[in-house]
Amino acid sequence: MTQDPYLEPDFHPVAEIPETTVFVPGTSIEFVHPWRKRRPPEHVLFDFDGTLSLIREGWPEVMVPMMVEILSEAGAPESPEELQEYCYDFVMQLNGKQTIYQMIRLAEEVRRRGGTPLDPLTYKRIYHERLMERIAERREGLRSGKIPREQMLVPFALEFLEALQQIGCRLYLASGTDEIYVREEAALLGLDRYFGNEIHGAVDEYRTFSKAAVIERILRSHQVPGDSLVGFGDGYVEIQNVKAVGGLAVAAATDERNRSGRPDPWKRERLIRAGADLVIPDYRDWEKLIELIWRNP
Repeated sequence: MTQDPYLEPDFHPVAEIPETTVFVPGTSIEFVHPWRKRRPPEHVLFDFDGTLSLIREGWPEVMVPMMVEILSEAGAPESPEELQEYCYDFVMQLNGKQTIYQMIRLAEEVRRRGGTPLDPLTYKRIYHERLMERIAERREGLRSGKIPREQMLVPFALEFLEALQQIGCRLYLASGTDEIYVREEAALLGLDRYFGNEIHGAVDEYRTFSKAAVIERILRSHQVPGDSLVGFGDGYVEIQNVKAVGGLAVAAATDERNRSGRPDPWKRERLIRAGADLVIPDYRDWEKLIELIWRNP
């Protein structure tokens, strides 16, 4: 852990992509390197967007054009195509951190080009307004029942969460998305019944929240070692935070758009480089995961 539990450092690779990995026979569960269980983990941490929820699938298609527009208005010398590539690169490099960090970077880029940036919180609010327009139909469809919950969930997420609850695990949700939206969307997806009050997300005073701080509180309040924790996520932050305390880090390399059951290659590579122990494309092999992580001696 860092000295400051609220610090969210930028991505830095801590592992190489191995030449060979091992798949559990008959499944899509990929062991990046050997793992020896000391005890069944009691505490399970999940990221939200892309790890459980698909409501916000396609969010870069909102954030990046917004940034291109703002930088162009600030007098950027680059062409829109060049800005698109540049912004997409740094947006994805910061993916997994709180949204505000991408907006802080946007403000820095405006300043670098001679413009006067708005407050990063203002940029975040503009982004959220545009994103909510994009996903309004999804949210309303879930609210009215026109869209089945399963359509907006990573495949087999509900089955896995139900099984974890049945075997007595304590479940936690920690997201870089604003907590008010995470709570709303978790309820729309029927996930609130699994997490209760343990749903945590970003706040405007962003220095008062981090996934690392959530992990620290879990371990401290229950007086358990880090290997009592397993984390599932599609962002580098939760992978590195879980690994930092000695927990088991499972990369959810989800194919959000197609729900294909195959790992997203970019996510897989990035999360392995972040130190992930296992890689899964979704939760279709949840029964085997339960057996491997919780039931085998």
